Order: sequence, then C-alpha cells, then structure tokens
Amino acid sequence: MTTAALTILNTIEPIAKLSEGRKQELAKLCFVEKVSKGVNPLRMNVTHAKQAVYLIKGELELKFAKNGKVLLRGEGPAAKHPINCDDNLVDSIALTDVEILRIDNDLLDIMMTWDQLSTDEQALKNLRHKSGDKKPNRTPVEWMRDISVFSVEKLQSGVFSKVPVANIEAMFQRMERISTVAGQVIIQQGAVGDYYYLVEHGSLLVSRADGINAASMLVAELHAGDAFGEEALVSDNKRNATVTARTDGQLLRLNKHDFVELLKEPMLTQVRRDIADARIAQGAIWLDARLPSEYQYDHIDGAINLPLNEVRQKMSELDRKKDYVVYCQTGRRSSATAFILVQNGFDVVVLKGGTRVNSIT
Repeated sequence: MTTAALTILNTIEPIAKLSEGRKQELAKLCFVEKVSKGVNPLRMNVTHAKQAVYLIKGELELKFAKNGKVLLRGEGPAAKHPINCDDNLVDSIALTDVEILRIDNDLLDIMMTWDQLSTDEQALKNLRHKSGDKKPNRTPVEWMRDISVFSVEKLQSGVFSKVPVANIEAMFQRMERISTVAGQVIIQQGAVGDYYYLVEHGSLLVSRADGINAASMLVAELHAGDAFGEEALVSDNKRNATVTARTDGQLLRLNKHDFVELLKEPMLTQVRRDIADARIAQGAIWLDARLPSEYQYDHIDGAINLPLNEVRQKMSELDRKKDYVVYCQTGRRSSATAFILVQNGFDVVVLKGGTRVNSIT
C-alpha cells in the first residue's frame, strides 16, 4: 500500500513538491478509501479544515454555493487538488464508485513548512561543520530533510512543535555541527551548562552518579533525533549527568543564550496560582518536580511526584490526554521538567515563582 500511495502522492498538489523523504514518510500515514456510488465522500470531514480529500478514481458531483454543480473526474487535472479546498463547497455525491485519499491538513502543513524552510539555502548558510573539514559531509538541505532525525512525529509533538517557525529558522542559522568519536565525553556531570544538543548521527550513553564517591549508573541511551543538555540551561543549574559518545557520530549544538531566546522562552508557559488552580479545576494534574523527600514532607494535595532527575524514565506513566501544572520551590526544576515534557508532546505549564511565593496547600 505504501508504494501505491507514493505513486499517487507524486501526482497531486502541493504534495508532489515535497522532498522524496517526506513523501515516503507521508505514504505510510495516509490511505486510499473506497466510497460507493450515491454516497457523499466528505461525510466524515464536515469541518473541511481537518483533512485534505483527493479524488483518485471515479466521478464526483460537487455542489457550490455560488457556482452551481461541477463534475470532477479522478483522472482530470482538477483532481490534482483537494476536493474540499473551496469554502463555497456545500455538498458532494459519488456518481460512480470512487476512491479518495484523505490526508490530515495539520500534518501536511507541517511537512510543507519544513520542506520550504529546508530549501532556503541563504537562511541556513551559517550551519557549519566543526570537525576540521572545510566542507560539510551533508548540506543543510540534506540534513533538514533527514526524516530519521526530524520525523513528522517529532515535528508534530516534539520540541519544534511548540516553537514559532521564525525561531526554527533562526535556530538553524545559529547552530553548529560537530563530529564526535566513540568514548568522547560531550558533557560532564557537575559542569556548567553551555550548549543544547541534537543528535544527528550515532548513539550516546547518559550516566549519573548520585554522590561524590558513588559509581556512575547508566540511565539512558540517545540516538538520532534525540536532544540533551536542556536541563542545566533551563534551570541555570550544573549538569546533572554525563553524556558520552557510544559511537562515532555528529551533533548539532546551540549555545545557551540562543537556546534561551529561541527555545526556552516560547516553549514554556508560566501561570499564576489562580490560573493554575483554574486549570486543576478543569481536570489538569499537579506535578511536583522536587525530590521524593521534599514531596513527602509537604506537597500540594493531589500532586504526583515526578522528580526532575527521573522525568525521562517516568514520563511514560503519565496520561498524554491530560494537562499538567508542574511546580517546585523556585520554578527552576519545574521549568526544566516542563521543557522535557513539552519536547515529548505533553501539555504542561509551570507554576510561576514556585512554592516560595505560592501557598503549597
């Protein structure tokens, strides 16, 4: 089905203009639907805005508020565009058995936006390769079109889904590409945070020691498309883990100043206590980002304890359909926790000022 869908995608607009990688990705996310004669193929798409619907085979009669009725054939040039792109369309009926293709409009818009950004060589000219080679082994266009690193899933619910498009463009202008070798320490636990990293190629190991003389424990493995280093930048604390290259690879990094300006500020929403309480009344859930000992001593009624140092391991226990309000004493740990959760598609806000300026009861 993927091959058949890809063949179709190469014939319809504006999808035919997508890069090959994006079309292959989209082909796995859409499907052809058969509709019987006499049925309205838009019956499941009442709002029009949710899906783009294309006629692939057969004949449709389209009724418009201003221009009367129009016959649309699947093999005709007009069928290269969505059936429902005209706001004056009020009804449709299948004159024969037909086949249609439905594509989520939001997903398509994200792909088109990313692809158009990736063809702007001038905007991306400052992305440099820092491994010692004068020329990068991949151009910025090839890099941005690498769907293993920037899949549509990551663009829909990851870090970039919360950032204005203008900021994304600026971020790639300011990023540096660096090469790594197996065994290289990228960040050291206890060091001052300086960069935010995205993994372009290779894998890395994340380890943490819970005390000065304690042995380091492996807590995570990172792969292409993963990000790290944000906790120290968001919270203004020192690095809470060591990240070591497991294999040779390449990273993209953004310095702290640019990270705060382009990613942290637009991604994090801070709310007053009264606004937080209103969200809780509407079904949101309190998250306490402090250590279990702090949580056990005193916490907001109904709060779930999700310590910052355990958020990556425990976020799978959270309900993605719920909204969350995260807090700590000052807002530092809660901001770092919220940033990680937002990157992973959760709806989270931060209690402004933390519990030091807000009653904990």
